[in-house]
Amino acid sequence: MPVRRRLSTFTGFGYDKGRPLPVCAAWVVVEPLLRSVLVPSSLRVRVLRAFGAEIGTGVLLRHDVRIHWPWKLRVGNDCWVGVGAWLLNLEPITIGDDVCISQGVLLCTGSHQADNPAFEFDNAPIEVQDGAWIAARATVLRGVTIGRDAVVGATALVVRDVEPGARVLAPRAEVRSA
Repeated sequence: MPVRRRLSTFTGFGYDKGRPLPVCAAWVVVEPLLRSVLVPSSLRVRVLRAFGAEIGTGVLLRHDVRIHWPWKLRVGNDCWVGVGAWLLNLEPITIGDDVCISQGVLLCTGSHQADNPAFEFDNAPIEVQDGAWIAARATVLRGVTIGRDAVVGATALVVRDVEPGARVLAPRAEVRSA
């Protein structure tokens, strides 16, 4: 029998934002401003670093990129993060060198315990290793490691680790005659 959720009993037990409330509040105010197409990538990177992100050199961070908590983000050298990517990092996201995170990608470190009536968090970090490419609108869920030089195809849903050099592709639409 399915568990009956009692969302009013949710406590967020065990979740740590990683910074005091005033810092979190400041980020919530600043983050939407950084998404503007008028803000250069170099300024986005500088502001993220000021809030505690570890970001290497040669990183291109396009407009409309959402980052939940910058202090839980580590990006290597020479990476690209495409327009509209969402790094929902309730837990750490680590991105290696020469990684491409394409347009509209979702990296989501958060979830909930489906069998817990209080629906408490079930979060885990994400790691994207050197040379990986996560293509447009793909989704990578909590606890996953994308291996070195792996390719995650457009719109793929990744729920478990991807081996180094592997290619994970979403199902393709089939054309059927009428």
